[in-house]
Amino acid sequence: MDTPFALACPVPITQHKTIVLGHGSGGRLTAQLVRDFFLPAFDNPALRKLDDQAVLEVGPSRIALTTDAFVVTPLFFPGGDIGRLAVNGTVNDLAMAGARPLFLSAAFIMEEGLPLEDLARITQSMAAAALEAGVQIVTGDTKVVNRGSADKLFITTAGIGLVPDGVSISASNAKPGDVILVSGTIGDHGMAVWSQREGLEFEGAIFSDTAPLNALVEAMTAAGEVHTLRDPTRGGLGTSLCEIAAASAAGIEIDANAVPVREDVKAACETLGMDPLFVANEGKLVAMVSESSAPAVLDAMRTLPQGRAACIIGRVVASHPGMAVLKTEIGGSRILDLPFVEQLPRIC
Repeated sequence: MDTPFALACPVPITQHKTIVLGHGSGGRLTAQLVRDFFLPAFDNPALRKLDDQAVLEVGPSRIALTTDAFVVTPLFFPGGDIGRLAVNGTVNDLAMAGARPLFLSAAFIMEEGLPLEDLARITQSMAAAALEAGVQIVTGDTKVVNRGSADKLFITTAGIGLVPDGVSISASNAKPGDVILVSGTIGDHGMAVWSQREGLEFEGAIFSDTAPLNALVEAMTAAGEVHTLRDPTRGGLGTSLCEIAAASAAGIEIDANAVPVREDVKAACETLGMDPLFVANEGKLVAMVSESSAPAVLDAMRTLPQGRAACIIGRVVASHPGMAVLKTEIGGSRILDLPFVEQLPRIC
């Protein structure tokens, strides 16, 4: 029978003339933005690696340099605030190169009308977080914009650290045979911020996991051979695994039954129709570790609070290079892909 219209399977729009929220997801549109605009404009070997930091040779030393911006709303949420998030996020990006974080800068873009009491709480929180991580905030900047030109407060940070001799960690270094470890439960931060923002109440309080990971990384690299580290922030664990598979040209396989998710976080995700694999974390890491080193590295992780719930979730494989695959709870397989849209905007 003839029909007056053609049926088609809808697909996400990938071409836009303006910035959309999906460009901030850490997923496919973010990658497209980097590939089409930033890499051609700024291309150089350090940037080309697309790690969360650049490792640079300065005389006989190697330094790690990173920068980040924080636009989370609300400014205060269960387990943290924008200030603690800014310090820990910058420290962790340095740590994911195996670097020892040393110094941070912080720039504050404040909207007219921001209560000074809130600013005091945030700066005090940043000072406490820096002390905990063993870093100093040594320089910065302040700008004030008109009412309605921002959302209370944005913070931009940069950080610098030293990479020890013999340490070489990058997303491109994952190798078939590596064991994949995570340091604890996933999705806590995203669900904590989202529930606070939307005024949602779930059985049991959900708290952000924001925490510094440099001490954990130091223990891991002392215990064995660590090839790859990522803190799965924007886009969550699923996005990090896709990026590592692409950068290393290796295959990744993880077991859904092995991925740790708190029951309250799992219930919240099910209620909201979200996949915890793609929900942000701010105090967790995923690691690719040589098979022979995995038991020692796992033991070292479990001696510290940030790694007490560390576990094995999968392996790096030679098959399906460049692709991350999830073995589902019912025994099937699901290909993980970068998200097209921002599942939870303004989460970090």
